[in-house]
Amino acid sequence: MSCLLQVRGLVKIFGALVATNDLHLQVMPGEVHALIGPNGAGKSTLVAQLAGELAPDSGSILFEGLDITNLPVPERVARGIVRSFQITSIFPQFSALTNVSLAVQARAGHSFKFWRDASTDPTLREPAQALLDQVGLGVRGNVPAGELAYGEQRQLEIAMALATKPHLLLLDEPLAGMGREEARVIVDLLRRLRGGPTILLIEHDMDVVFSIADRITVLVYGTAIATDRPDAIRANAEVQQAYLGGEMDHA
Repeated sequence: MSCLLQVRGLVKIFGALVATNDLHLQVMPGEVHALIGPNGAGKSTLVAQLAGELAPDSGSILFEGLDITNLPVPERVARGIVRSFQITSIFPQFSALTNVSLAVQARAGHSFKFWRDASTDPTLREPAQALLDQVGLGVRGNVPAGELAYGEQRQLEIAMALATKPHLLLLDEPLAGMGREEARVIVDLLRRLRGGPTILLIEHDMDVVFSIADRITVLVYGTAIATDRPDAIRANAEVQQAYLGGEMDHA
């Protein structure tokens, strides 16, 4: 099977800090692939480069066999790479349904200025409602996004990302700031997304990572020191040493 995403020798330097250090990574189609590592390991910097928000100093990024290293964000989104941020990026004054309708509209290539059309057009509302159903917000469509609970806003953000029909979904700490019940809802949602878009996940909660990831890549000082299935990562001596005796509770 050919890999969906291939990173070759990626380097990103900020002054004296080498944030990404000759990094190599392969993500396979359809997998949930987690990135873990100590704080400052370069995980978010890597994801920003994959999304096109940061340009690497050297190295290359191939997606579906094509070199996208120098492509801007909109072209990467059009090719199917979508990032969901640690902080929700929604239109709080609009209903949940309208937010997702706008994302459906954007995928179709229309301008975001047609807000009224997005809220009434059945060709936008119907797929938007289906996405809300998929993420567990089916009965919350008429609620202004700004009035949704924090966890519901994360569900909404994932629905908006799914509206773009991503081939690769970049999830940057989707459980950040959540209570136990909210986190459980998102974890259940991630499990339901299996078989859909490929997911590259950054997450602090190691129990979640090891329970849902197909493969895990461990970053230390901007370098991938191991990529393997969860059980093999747990048993990897180099990984245990990097986490100071196996305390893998930081990401």
